[in-house]
Amino acid sequence: MIEFLKNFFTYDEHAPLIFTNGMFWIFFGFVLLGFSYTYKSIKTRNLFLMVCSLFFYYKSSGIYILILLFSICIDYIIGNELYKTKDKFRKKLLIVACLTVNLSLLGFFKYAHFITEQINLLFGTNLYPINFMTAFYNSVSGEKVDIAAIFLPVGISFYTFQSLSYAIDIYRGTIKPIDKFLDYAFFVSFFPQLVAGPIVRASEFLPQVSKPYSLSQEDFTKAIYLIIVGLAKKIVISDFISVNFVDRVFTTPNAFTGFENLMAIYGYTLQIYCDFSGYTDIAIGVALLLGFRLSLNFNKPYTAQNITDFWRRWHISLSRWLKDYLYISLGGNRNGTIATYFNLFITMVLGGLWHGAHVKFIIWGALHGLALGVHKFWIKQVKLPESKAYNCAAGILTFNFVAFCWIFFRADNLNTVSMMLTQIMDNFQFMLIPAIISGYTKVFSIILIGFAIHFTPSRYSDIVREKFNQYGLFKKAMVITLLVLFIYQFKTSELQPFIYFQF
Repeated sequence: MIEFLKNFFTYDEHAPLIFTNGMFWIFFGFVLLGFSYTYKSIKTRNLFLMVCSLFFYYKSSGIYILILLFSICIDYIIGNELYKTKDKFRKKLLIVACLTVNLSLLGFFKYAHFITEQINLLFGTNLYPINFMTAFYNSVSGEKVDIAAIFLPVGISFYTFQSLSYAIDIYRGTIKPIDKFLDYAFFVSFFPQLVAGPIVRASEFLPQVSKPYSLSQEDFTKAIYLIIVGLAKKIVISDFISVNFVDRVFTTPNAFTGFENLMAIYGYTLQIYCDFSGYTDIAIGVALLLGFRLSLNFNKPYTAQNITDFWRRWHISLSRWLKDYLYISLGGNRNGTIATYFNLFITMVLGGLWHGAHVKFIIWGALHGLALGVHKFWIKQVKLPESKAYNCAAGILTFNFVAFCWIFFRADNLNTVSMMLTQIMDNFQFMLIPAIISGYTKVFSIILIGFAIHFTPSRYSDIVREKFNQYGLFKKAMVITLLVLFIYQFKTSELQPFIYFQF
């Protein structure tokens, strides 16, 4: 018992609290227990959940919790000052300071090695960045941890964007700052969405902070349904096809036929959707059990009939953030056609770079930026009558373009991309397709079922959820137990982190 408690309260970089880990559900059980004693008092509830959220982040990032606390303090202070001052020049200085501090922290931890490598390549130098957090830790603990190793704090990209939106909205005059510091700290650190989104807007979440707890039977059913569906997406589909097929092909594409490479691309297309949307399903469900409503982050993105529609359905909170705070700030569509296309392209390139410091992410973003520009040009210049055949063809084209772009997103480097495309073009091996399908029957069946579910109209899942809602408490408990047992039959021996944890 003592050993369990020691492990539970000690940071271990190899055992973060993630939704597929049994330790998380033990943690969440304690949260619910404490919540049952605190929910009646709004102040006590918020304080309790904030402490739990900070503990959750400590278990994910250790000493890097100091970066989160620093960002919370700075953005809260700047937000209040932005609202108080009437001087336009001082307002601009404050918002520039906010952007500089937040983006500098994000830039250092995410891009320091990438930038240093480019400088060394250009000038033949041998520079390397120094991790000031590690240097601080060494000075305090007396240890000698490598100060050149930079650990990316989990979720820094998400909570940085969340904090920035708060300050920018105050600067624009669309919201007022929150009065209590603890409430703001709770808003930024709320654990269900802290490390991988959805990116929550202050205007959507802060009003809920001051409201009493409420959870209808329908909300309870929805929350449990989302958690079960999210776990199934992650464990049954994403992790299974990743470990048993996709990762193998992307690691050594030359060892597999072109058909296997193509199937790995389609497999990853499903894997990343089930992984990320599975996380947000669980996050929304867990938050809902605590009485907080988070916004929809995925809406059947692969059913999109054009690339613009895809970005209205995929990672909706990031798409909205990029549009509202980057695209519009660049000028949006206010300065003519050429400027509009340029702003779209730059927004998507920076959106790609947000995912990681690598040329492959820049290419991924650039491809989507070009596609958005082409689509915008197409709908202006070409007038085709709407028809089922046209919509079907457009949907197939969009899906395959998105799948093609995922190659750059998943591949370790551009050489892997080249090898995969070469195998598909030159070594497809049509004659071996039946044998390959036979050898990967389980994997291909799960891929097929996953896509079939994805393309099934939402009304059918609503019928299933409504049917579940009608069950009595005992029957619900039995169904949940059986589903969880079934889901964990697919659990791999190695814990698979959520893909977006690295961003």
